[in-house]
Amino acid sequence: MKKKLVVLTGAGISAESGIKTFRDADGLWEGHNVMDVATPEGWQRNPELVLAFYNQRRKQLHEVLPNLGHQLLAELEKEFEVDIITQNVDNLHEKAGSSNVLHLHGELLKVRSTVNRNYILDWENDLNSSDVDDKGNPLRPHIVWFGEEVPALEEAVFLVEKADILIIIGTSLQVYPAAGLMNFAKPTIPVYYIDPKPAQIYDLPNDIKIIAATGSEGMKIVRKELKKLQ
Repeated sequence: MKKKLVVLTGAGISAESGIKTFRDADGLWEGHNVMDVATPEGWQRNPELVLAFYNQRRKQLHEVLPNLGHQLLAELEKEFEVDIITQNVDNLHEKAGSSNVLHLHGELLKVRSTVNRNYILDWENDLNSSDVDDKGNPLRPHIVWFGEEVPALEEAVFLVEKADILIIIGTSLQVYPAAGLMNFAKPTIPVYYIDPKPAQIYDLPNDIKIIAATGSEGMKIVRKELKKLQ
């Protein structure tokens, strides 16, 4: 039986591939205030701006590649049962070859109905205001915006509860509910936290190894550590 390794990833792991994070720039994401492009209120105010913003992100996604951090996680599937829970809306984990990826905050390459949230389509190119679902309702980016519920949260909690090893990469641990997922880990399992500027972790009974490094550099270290646990 392979050990179950669960990985929580945030924007930091994709930053090495050239995808910017809004938290690095005082609430600006690619020059836009996140309240204008990542909230239901922003969508209501100016849907054309929101569509244009995500169309640009989608274009960028076709130009970037997974980095070593993504690749090392995919390679771990040879020795472990690996589940990745990501806050990222890109597809770089999948591009690197990871099989089991749960997107907490949605996916850039999908869109959904503004009326029926279970009506979801794969979408590679621009989304326009004229694009509609099968009932004629407008489509929107398949992104969980600030203030919206996180439909995948229950599944994420279930995965963390079953983990034999937990790895956290590239997250400031500021965005909830994702930041609280580590608290569902069994108290006896090892936890590795990789981030160039790691946050303080309080009240977690686990044995935590904090690695102040990028995802790629940190995963090189963790990979060696994991060999000792096999």
